[in-house]
Amino acid sequence: MRKLDQNRAPLFEALVDYHKKNVIPFDVPGHKHGVGIPEMAKYFGSTMLELDVNAMKCLDNICNPIGVIKDAEELAADAYYADHSFFLVNGTTAGVQAMIMSVCEPGDKVILPRNAHKSAVTALILSGAIPIYIQPEVNEDLGIAMGVSVESVEKAIGRHPDAKAIFIVNPTYYGAISDIKAIVKIAHRYGMAVLVDEAHGAHMNFHPELPPDAIELGADMCAVSTHKTGGSLTQSSLLLLREGIVDAKTVKTTLNLTQTTSASYLLMASIDLARKQLATKGEEMLSEVLRLSRWARDEINKIDGLYAFGKELIGTPGVYHFDETKLGINVRNIGLTGFEVYDILRDEYNIQTELGDMYNVLAIISLGDTQEALSALVDALKDIAMKHRRDAEVKLTKGALENPDIIVSPRDAYYSEKRIVKLEDAVGEISGESIMAYPPGIPVVTPGERISKEIIEYIKVLKEEESLLQGTEDPYVDYIKVLGINGRR
Repeated sequence: MRKLDQNRAPLFEALVDYHKKNVIPFDVPGHKHGVGIPEMAKYFGSTMLELDVNAMKCLDNICNPIGVIKDAEELAADAYYADHSFFLVNGTTAGVQAMIMSVCEPGDKVILPRNAHKSAVTALILSGAIPIYIQPEVNEDLGIAMGVSVESVEKAIGRHPDAKAIFIVNPTYYGAISDIKAIVKIAHRYGMAVLVDEAHGAHMNFHPELPPDAIELGADMCAVSTHKTGGSLTQSSLLLLREGIVDAKTVKTTLNLTQTTSASYLLMASIDLARKQLATKGEEMLSEVLRLSRWARDEINKIDGLYAFGKELIGTPGVYHFDETKLGINVRNIGLTGFEVYDILRDEYNIQTELGDMYNVLAIISLGDTQEALSALVDALKDIAMKHRRDAEVKLTKGALENPDIIVSPRDAYYSEKRIVKLEDAVGEISGESIMAYPPGIPVVTPGERISKEIIEYIKVLKEEESLLQGTEDPYVDYIKVLGINGRR
């Protein structure tokens, strides 16, 4: 049960009070309440720029909050049933980095699934931790990675009982939930911290028909993208902490290593308001989100050749629970790839989905969606299934998430000397860069891993499908940096 008055929004209220005073600014930012950039003020609105202010006594400071930011963070912790929360203005990436860096020193092991976000890889580079990858369960029919099984976690812990932490993605991009409670129980038996990337689960704590969040199930730390499904502005997130294995002071110090000293008050105030709305109106609003998601799923499943997957996956490998607000649509049986349907929806129907892959497109249903919007999506999919259908079923190229051979730690690989080779000539080399499709930002290869023929073939498929690739210095991913100067290391 929550202990604090969730109707308050102390940071937002302090920002409004400051705005009402019409202060004459001789501090930063240099646009001085929007006067210095009138074109932006005209288009975005003068009030927004008047609220884009710097840290000061009445508005507190994110690096050492003792006033309204502290109050707002305490309310967020209470809303999520955590002991502490920290506002983030560099997205959940900053939270993932802080979680791993707060627990792991150079050379420490951390167990994590292969479908972890690229922020986990950057955390390994920053911390010097050694990854112990576990293979997520894969649904071959859907062509996507799901959660991790309790058995695979238990085996990894048994082989590496000296690991400092286990890192879990909950939910996956497509809504699969692992058995967090069981994983926590096993990890804590060995004194390991349980760190959870809950970027896509900011909403789950606020409706009884949604899966419980990781903090509620005993996880030690959890990074939550309030901007993804909670209603706050892009780039704003929360880091949640349960007292015990991880020390709150260590987390604060770690965050201050990488997080800006000039945090945006627009971003932080949006976290404050999003938390207030979720805590006071979340169940009502999410009931409508669930109604829309279920309606759309049912309607799409009436379309010949399309399959909108959902809670029927519970009990299959890697799916202990399922987040119904993730509307994944399998399109392989109409002879199109998800990449193609993603493009058609955008270019011909003015509909922007979250991502496409070889088999699926993903629509995220959240607080701002309407019946009209979901009806437009359903109608567009009906039209695509009739007009663009092909006879041949799409066949998935394998090799995306096989556990690689780790030759060098990510940190050592990052700081090693490197040379540039053509992608097709990189078989057997040790990668000096990451390559990933974004979204979802899951690396195909990371620094320190042996590049296989299968990895290169998969990257070529992604390029052919015009997937948005990133991670390499070469923006077209025709070349990749590998370790060594005159040969393989």
